[in-house]
Amino acid sequence: MTGLSDLTPRYRSIIPDWEAFAATCVRPLPPICRVNTLRCEPSHVLERFAAQGIVAEPMPWDEALLRTEVPVGRTLEHWLGLIYVQEATQTIPVLALDPQPGECILDLCAAPGGKTTQIAARMANRGCLVANEPNGRRQPSLLANINRLGVLVATVTSYRGDSFPSSGPYDRILVDAPCSAEGTLRKESSLRGGATSSSIERLAALQRRLIVRAYDLLKPGGTLVYSTCTFAPEENEAVVAHLLGASDARVVRPGLHDSFSPGLTTWNDEEYPEAIQDTVRIYPHQIDSGGGYLACLVRPR
Repeated sequence: MTGLSDLTPRYRSIIPDWEAFAATCVRPLPPICRVNTLRCEPSHVLERFAAQGIVAEPMPWDEALLRTEVPVGRTLEHWLGLIYVQEATQTIPVLALDPQPGECILDLCAAPGGKTTQIAARMANRGCLVANEPNGRRQPSLLANINRLGVLVATVTSYRGDSFPSSGPYDRILVDAPCSAEGTLRKESSLRGGATSSSIERLAALQRRLIVRAYDLLKPGGTLVYSTCTFAPEENEAVVAHLLGASDARVVRPGLHDSFSPGLTTWNDEEYPEAIQDTVRIYPHQIDSGGGYLACLVRPR
């Protein structure tokens, strides 16, 4: 497929149904929005869309996620905070995190706020949610989305994630790590050739520090979800393997969409613990969205 030749030698051997993957990657993303259940139920948004002639249907694995025939980012529903425009893949880490009302939760890399606001909705605006974003240029979007969607439980901080202070322990922590973003190649065509090795190495070093720091902040019995939007094993399985080698963390298999792929236990000359196969690789053709990776880890009691 045109535009994917540079990805072929690096990832072709690990991606199932390569032809379907390649065909999907060069198609535009379908319009998707997440209903903000802090303000209304999905049925209310469906009714409002229907009155405007906007055809929408819930995704089979999450009724709050709607696929529409046209983009809805400029609708009144968006400006009222009834919806958040978000790729389907980007909602999955929070489903794996499974936040509950009344818990104390940390989103370590929070901007622009899609996952932060989704966590708050799952918490029903009850508990404590710390949304951390060290990048000052990204903080305004985080604050704007928290306000627009009516999130009341979030405290915004601006610490470096790898040196976040010991303010926990937390019941659940999300590390949606800065990454080489190869999984966003459907909307960023420049990424269809893959990330550079120097970029992958630099980001992987940061990711290892982030996941270790996050685990240090987790309470016994707590859940940590590590996620990226890249295909690179150096930023995915290798980072989780680093944590497993440096701590007593355990990988657990999240209950998610059954079409996703398991994590890799080997890559080039590297071997990873067998438990890594219970992590999750998400490829664009599996749910007609972007690509990504996530690992669900727990701290023993």
